[in-house]
Amino acid sequence: MYIYVYFCVAVATPSADETTYSNVNYSKTQRPGSKQPAASNRRSGVTSERVALLVLSVLLAAAVTALGVTHEACPRCEDGWEPHGGKCYFFSLFTSSWNQSRRQCRSMRGDLVVINNREEQEFLVSRLMEKMDNPEDKFWIGLTDSKKEDEWLWVDNTRLDPRLKFWRDGEPDNWTGSKSDGEDYPDGEDCVRMGVEYLQSWSDKSCESPQKSICEKPEEACP
Repeated sequence: MYIYVYFCVAVATPSADETTYSNVNYSKTQRPGSKQPAASNRRSGVTSERVALLVLSVLLAAAVTALGVTHEACPRCEDGWEPHGGKCYFFSLFTSSWNQSRRQCRSMRGDLVVINNREEQEFLVSRLMEKMDNPEDKFWIGLTDSKKEDEWLWVDNTRLDPRLKFWRDGEPDNWTGSKSDGEDYPDGEDCVRMGVEYLQSWSDKSCESPQKSICEKPEEACP
């Protein structure tokens, strides 16, 4: 009778301390050679640990998945814009004048690109290698001396740093005659375009000449 009552209490009590106590007392009354209750308790403990590890693994996987979804849901740049160095770049393949190209960039909350360092120039040259169809297929950048000849200003009104000039040989030349492409330049060349002639790829051109263009704007911060 004592064994029957004690066994019911041991099963109903979930705490580790009482389970250990039950194992000790039960072993005094059980038949010699019988160890099944103790083994059962050990199996129960191992199973509980496995369940706990499984739950933690599931929670960790869910957290990692949530982080990945958040990252994908918050891109640094809009579709069609390419991220680099904290900025987003848009390479327009439609040709238009310098002023029209700038208006297009500003309509997308950006502006024609301002090149601040050699690394940015290298990036742009590398991207244009994939986008230019021929040597004359060039892109407007945000540099002009239309306000005052030979005073080169970026669209953000900063002056061109003499240490960061990437002119082709013989440029800028402010040509005022006719060129081999059949265009006349009575007003000279006051806007700058670039291609892929290594790093030295800038040349001045009439602002009315139809060219492709490069827009830029800061990357968007995730909420």
